[in-house]
Amino acid sequence: MVTWQIKTVSQVFVMISRKCIGCLLCLVGYYVKGQELEPRAYAALPKNLNTIAVAYGFSRGNVLTDPSLPITNFKTSVQSLTGVYLRTFQLAGKLARVQVSVPFIKIFGKLQINGHDTTGSRNGFADARIRFGINLTGTPALGKKEFKGYTQKTIVGVSLVTVLPTGLYHSDKRINTGSNRWALKPEVGISKRFKRVYAEAYAGVWFFSDNNKYLVDKTLHQEVVFSLQVHASYYFKNMMWVSINTTWFNGGETLVDDVPQGNLLDNWRIGATWSVPIAKGQSLKLQFHVGAFTSSGYDYNAVSLVYQHIF
Repeated sequence: MVTWQIKTVSQVFVMISRKCIGCLLCLVGYYVKGQELEPRAYAALPKNLNTIAVAYGFSRGNVLTDPSLPITNFKTSVQSLTGVYLRTFQLAGKLARVQVSVPFIKIFGKLQINGHDTTGSRNGFADARIRFGINLTGTPALGKKEFKGYTQKTIVGVSLVTVLPTGLYHSDKRINTGSNRWALKPEVGISKRFKRVYAEAYAGVWFFSDNNKYLVDKTLHQEVVFSLQVHASYYFKNMMWVSINTTWFNGGETLVDDVPQGNLLDNWRIGATWSVPIAKGQSLKLQFHVGAFTSSGYDYNAVSLVYQHIF
C-alpha cells in the first residue's frame, strides 16, 4: 500500500534528489545496514533447537540533510512487525544456526520545503533476511541433556547475513519498503564469559548489489558499510539478563549513474536490552537505542519488544 498526501511531492523530490538520496535510503536502510544491535548473536546453545519470535519495533527521529537544501523539519517514524525463525544444528562437529526474518513496515514522514508542509507514507513488506552462523571454537555441538553441564569460556564465530530483494518496490518512487537489491554482510564475532558477565564484539562489512531500476532506468550503487558492535550482558540466576549495547558504522556513500551523492555515513549508537523469562521456553525482550553521534542520515530513537518461544 502506497499513499502520498500531496500531489506535488514527486516534483519536489526531483528538485532535491541528488543531495538527499542517502537520507531517503536511510528510512529503509535502517533495517539493512550496520545499524543493528544484536547481543548474544554467538551465544552457546544446544543443537536441534527451534525458536520462533515476533518483534514489534518503533523508531522516530530526524533525517539530517544538506544545509543547502530548502528542507527543514524532516521528521519520520517507522513501525515494524517482524516474524523470525531460528534453528540450531551440527555442522562438521560445530554448532551452527540459521535465522530467517521477514519484516512488514510502515513509514510516515513530514517535512517543510520552502516553508510548505509535505507528508507521506509507505506500507509494505521489507526485504527478508537470512543469517547463517557457525561457532568455530568454544562451543561443541551438544544435545539438550549434554548442554546442561556445559560452561562457556571463549567463543569465536563467523556469520553471513543475506538480505534478499523481496520487499515491495516501485521503480518510480524514491522511498520504498523494499530495496530491489541484494546485500551481504560477512562478520566475525567473539564472546567471552566472566562469571555472570558476557562480553562480546562483532566486526562486519556490508556489500550491496546495484539497483538497476532506481527511478525507472537509473542505476543506484552504494559503497561498502563497515560495522562494529560491542555488548556486555549480565545474567541473573533466573536466566533474566540485561545488556549495554553499542554499534558504530561508517561508509556507504551512494552514487546514481556514477555521480556521487555526497552522503558518507559515520554514525554511533548506544542502547540497552532487557530479557526476562515468562514461562518455560518463553521470554520477552525489550530493547531501546539512541543516536550518540550521527553525521548524516536517519538520527532516530528506537524501541522494540520481542516475544520468543524456544522448543
